[in-house]
Amino acid sequence: MKKILLTVLLATTCMVVKTSAQTTTSTGEITPKNSWLKAGLTVGLPVGDASNVSSFTAGIELRGQVMSTNHWGFGLASGYDHFFPKSGFSSFGEIPLGVMIRYYPEAKGFFAGIDGGYTFLTNFGNTSGGAYIKPQIGYHDYNWNFYALYNHVFVDGSAVQNVGIGATYNLRFK
Repeated sequence: MKKILLTVLLATTCMVVKTSAQTTTSTGEITPKNSWLKAGLTVGLPVGDASNVSSFTAGIELRGQVMSTNHWGFGLASGYDHFFPKSGFSSFGEIPLGVMIRYYPEAKGFFAGIDGGYTFLTNFGNTSGGAYIKPQIGYHDYNWNFYALYNHVFVDGSAVQNVGIGATYNLRFK
């Protein structure tokens, strides 16, 4: 399953990058109008096996995004999610490093996206991490993004999963 997921993610990323390269501005420059950082916070609830040991999650997100067209953005995603423990268990965290793809039908309103890559797990037994996928759907305007998310980390035949909400602020380059 991991290999199939990673192959699909890689193929999708390659198609978006190829399409982006063909449709960028005539100069191909990165400007404050087509690129920015997204910094924000998330909160959520563990699901699946993670809900047996953790009661809720909170995290920070940092993304670099380039708009390849008026509707498609892509970039890099990272951050930190902390899983707060239930009584008798230890807390743990995850540090994702991945790519992001976003579709914005309009300049303001609905958006859909997905992040995928590798997540490093902290204080999680003998496992260092695994592949992850994080679909999102939400609302955006010039400065803000508000969204719902599902995060799935594939870990040695099991999974670390959570659902949540998040908000990011667009920090534009000057």
